[in-house]
Amino acid sequence: MQPKVHAFFDDVTNTVSYVVQEPQGSAAAIIDSVLDYDQASGRTDTTSADKIANFIRTEGLSVEWILESHVHADHLSAAPYLQEQLGGKIGIGANITVVQDTFGKVFNEGTQFQRDGSQFDALFNEGDSFLVGQMRGDVLSTPGHTPACMTFVIGESAFVGDTLFMPDFGTARCDFPGGSSKTLFNSIQKILALPDETRIFVGHDYKAPGRDEFAWETTVGEQKALNIHVGQTGLGRKIDEFIKMRDTRDATLAVPRLILPSLQVNMRAGNMPEPDDQGKVFLKVPVNSI
Repeated sequence: MQPKVHAFFDDVTNTVSYVVQEPQGSAAAIIDSVLDYDQASGRTDTTSADKIANFIRTEGLSVEWILESHVHADHLSAAPYLQEQLGGKIGIGANITVVQDTFGKVFNEGTQFQRDGSQFDALFNEGDSFLVGQMRGDVLSTPGHTPACMTFVIGESAFVGDTLFMPDFGTARCDFPGGSSKTLFNSIQKILALPDETRIFVGHDYKAPGRDEFAWETTVGEQKALNIHVGQTGLGRKIDEFIKMRDTRDATLAVPRLILPSLQVNMRAGNMPEPDDQGKVFLKVPVNSI
């Protein structure tokens, strides 16, 4: 099946969220939603999420899944808000427990914070499948950027999160805790083993040098031929070359602007930390820890 794919680009975080609709029906999944967050004021806003919600309502769609490709470090998830508005189950890779354990310690969350993935409705493992109406989705475990990264193959379309970018931009960074350039290279081979005509939808776009427009759709065939890091004309055709390139590049990259609030919220399935006795919610800033 070829799903209908509707993209929503957030130009503040360069994130692409998707509504994936079965071709002959109204069932839909939402992938990698965005909750707007102003770091200076600490205020959240649902403008980006409301664009998705309004589209769902206008088109008469029924949300069955709200999927996270991984625990994002560059934007907050709007999954709980969209679930409240539209229904659906929130799903992520089962290795969320690894991420929760790692960052539960970083943020000194104590025993109150559950590290078993129970904040999510479904935890996916390699080979799992799910349905969006009559359309089947299959799950590939594609860690490397983070331990919990998943690729969702729905019909003939693959939603790869941050594992791959557009061919002219390359691949994801691997320098977060639990990341690994070797693991990423091997995960990418799973994606490139899909049929060449498989559509690939990426989680971000930053406009590579020389490109004027944002883009987020490519194919397996285009990635194999043209990806500057892992394609036939790229620098990383061999795993040792890729590891050296990726690790060297990652050492030069800045920390994502919203990494501290994003991790605390997203490892909770998009929920804020528990409020204090007066009902106030706080996010922590660990010093010299990230």
